[in-house]
Amino acid sequence: MAVDGEGIADDRESMDFDVVVVGAGPAGLAAAIRLKQLAPDLSVVVLEKGAAVGAHILSGAVIDPSSLDELLPGWRDGDLPLMTEVTSDRFDILTRNGRLPVPNILMPPLMSNHGNLIVSLGDLCRWLGEKAEALGVEIYPGFAATEVVYNESGAVRGVATGDMGISRDGTPGPGFARGMKLLGKYVLMAEGVRGSLSERIIERFELRKGREPPKYGLGIKELWEVRPEQHRQGQVHHSFGWPLGAGTGGGSFLYHLPDNLVAVGLVVHLNYSNPYLSPFEEFQRFKTHKAIAPIFAGGKRVGYGARAISEGGWQSVPRLSFPGGLLLGCAAGLVNVPRIKGFHNASRSGMLAAEHVAAAIAAGRAGDEISAFEDSWRDSTIGQDLWRVRNVKPLWSRFGTYLGIALGGLDMWCNTLFKWSPFGTIGHSGPDHAALDPAAEHQPIQYDKPDGVLTFDRLSSVFLSNTNHEEDQPVHLHVLDPALQRQSELEVFQGPSTRYCPAAVYEWQTEADGSPRFVINAQNCVHCKTCDIKDPNQNIRWVPPQGGEGPVYPRM
Repeated sequence: MAVDGEGIADDRESMDFDVVVVGAGPAGLAAAIRLKQLAPDLSVVVLEKGAAVGAHILSGAVIDPSSLDELLPGWRDGDLPLMTEVTSDRFDILTRNGRLPVPNILMPPLMSNHGNLIVSLGDLCRWLGEKAEALGVEIYPGFAATEVVYNESGAVRGVATGDMGISRDGTPGPGFARGMKLLGKYVLMAEGVRGSLSERIIERFELRKGREPPKYGLGIKELWEVRPEQHRQGQVHHSFGWPLGAGTGGGSFLYHLPDNLVAVGLVVHLNYSNPYLSPFEEFQRFKTHKAIAPIFAGGKRVGYGARAISEGGWQSVPRLSFPGGLLLGCAAGLVNVPRIKGFHNASRSGMLAAEHVAAAIAAGRAGDEISAFEDSWRDSTIGQDLWRVRNVKPLWSRFGTYLGIALGGLDMWCNTLFKWSPFGTIGHSGPDHAALDPAAEHQPIQYDKPDGVLTFDRLSSVFLSNTNHEEDQPVHLHVLDPALQRQSELEVFQGPSTRYCPAAVYEWQTEADGSPRFVINAQNCVHCKTCDIKDPNQNIRWVPPQGGEGPVYPRM
């Protein structure tokens, strides 16, 4: 008999498959496609919490398409999603009043975007979903996996979807529908960064034991329609420096898609120390730089979104195998941070997992732990990719933006030319939530009011993300200890949740008697997971709301 995450017998209806995949992102869809390519008779289901495949997908994105060439040879000859080949590559150091171009010749070869593609990753995932369904994969969008189901020996047996129609007080409402168990011989967790069930599995099976702590960034993105004279189709432009100080890691991107579209964004490393810093406001400020603002003059903002990014790399990747399944893609932390690319490693991890799972099922070893996957991914092109850049993030964190990036560049050159690093392998400094200083050690940052033309507020931005949550349901952002939130998050750190959240979810309000009250506007949540990562006491836990809710990102 299958049991739920608390070990209690569960009588919910269930469906059996050979393989259950959680998450219809690049890793999950690549795994499903390769499984059907290798063993067409296997039954494969993909669960997706978004209302449609691609609805919750957000990325820059410039992708390395080599993994697509391996997964779907000849894919370029068909109908393609929104994308364009990179035609030029710029890298700048920004100061408040100017910019210093970095010659491409100084950049390590792995940083070149020659042959890469600027894409809407959401559109690409929708396209991959169609390819998967054509092979016989069942995809269930709008179903959020909220529980892990274990068998009697403690191995992962499947997942359960959340109940629908639960009222805010926790009782069944008029539209109540019980969730369902989806059981498989293997379960592949491809939920993306800080996946709620992936984190529970990591904790239960101690998959981070002996590894460095995970590290994260917050990526905030807008999509603009710009004037034709400001459009440079295929241009990729990265920068670091202003508006972030030398002690705050991060950088910007501008990607010129077809149809006069420009994706612009800022990534802020979440190990920043100043509790008054607002990544959203820093992004708005970035657009006012004299080298950036003219691009958007006369243009129109048409999209907005935010998402956490895995930045720990080689040192932080947990053990990826557990009894009954594997961790894949961004749930595993396979992003190449200096390249700002994760698609190639995510999709390759899905393909590699499919090969191991198909072989295990064929050999009659269903449900056993595929421990060989650990050495397999590290010896593959995924491991080679992450190994070469393993020190960039810790060098940046230790030495600040300018010296840290210079040393990181040296390290990448040494790893590329000599397959050797002068630094060995450097550890990370600690978890991101522990990096925040008490507010008394800093001065508040004064940000300009938005003008509604180039710079905007968070609520109007959330509107562009098409975010929607049924208000009469339990809040999906859980504060574990309300007293601690007041005593520490407010009184010690002066409420950083009101600033690190890019969607105006959190507020500290003053009651009539003068006492503070923590307000959670859960309907604004764009599922970026920043609160789950950056709360200084790890006192906020993000869990999925009802399936199908959250943002619906078009062309993002």
